[in-house]
Amino acid sequence: MDKILHFQGKDGTKLTYRRWAPDQNEQSAPSATSLNIPLVLLHGAASNSTRWWYFTQHSRLTADRLLLRPDLCGHGESIWRGAARIEDWIQDIASLLRHEHQTRAIIAGHCLGANIALNFAARYPDMCAGLVLIEPMAREAVTGILARLRPFVPVLRLIVALIKLLNRFGLYRRRLDTLDLQVLDRRVHEASPAELQTMLADYGKPKHDLKVIPTTQYLNNLIEIMRPLPIAEVHCPALVIQSGGRSITDPERTQSLLQRLPQVEFATIDSEHWLPATHPDELCELIDSWVLRNPALR
Repeated sequence: MDKILHFQGKDGTKLTYRRWAPDQNEQSAPSATSLNIPLVLLHGAASNSTRWWYFTQHSRLTADRLLLRPDLCGHGESIWRGAARIEDWIQDIASLLRHEHQTRAIIAGHCLGANIALNFAARYPDMCAGLVLIEPMAREAVTGILARLRPFVPVLRLIVALIKLLNRFGLYRRRLDTLDLQVLDRRVHEASPAELQTMLADYGKPKHDLKVIPTTQYLNNLIEIMRPLPIAEVHCPALVIQSGGRSITDPERTQSLLQRLPQVEFATIDSEHWLPATHPDELCELIDSWVLRNPALR
């Protein structure tokens, strides 16, 4: 029911994705009419498709929907020595849907993945039936280190250009660590409150993230997070799920910005930024309930 497959992305790059299909539809590429509208699940910065391990094991939607979880170009097993941008990622999502013979999908994303989902809905409105935005990263609402980095985006671009030049001369890491978020998240679930605070403090730290992602892509992810969101160009239903903490973004400011989305619903979970790791049950139930009660998403 759960397979690791491949498709061609930008410039013929071999990209990896995980594909969940219900038992009765366990063929290589179901027709667009054989299932309810599928879900495409996008991970965040310095992450990969294993981010959605809990959802695929516990969601009610797995009973009759196709779930597609790509390793975005530059991440996980879809390593590319360039520096993928939002335009590349949304084209790859469209290519994945065509590869799977699907005409429309619900696009869900966490963190940077939520920003990519919004951009996909704006660029490919006919292919996006709905959006689930988990902890989206509006540049006007970022806090902490990201807010301090905003003025330095031009400097980051220069650094990326320099590293890409070095890569052309063969100067890059030949080996990157693998990141299995099921293993990491299970440690979080089993941790005591004191241990949990220590572990979450390490989530998202550059010294850990740079072990699993090329440096150019890591820096470019920060640049892409700072791009404006095309809110006015999105016309499909949306569910926005935020954490109540302010270590990464300001939830009130984010809601004020995304309030302009049509047919939008908001939910807040009392946590810091890492909802898929810290509150997977609540997250799963919010997504399931919203999709199942919305006739346009069947």
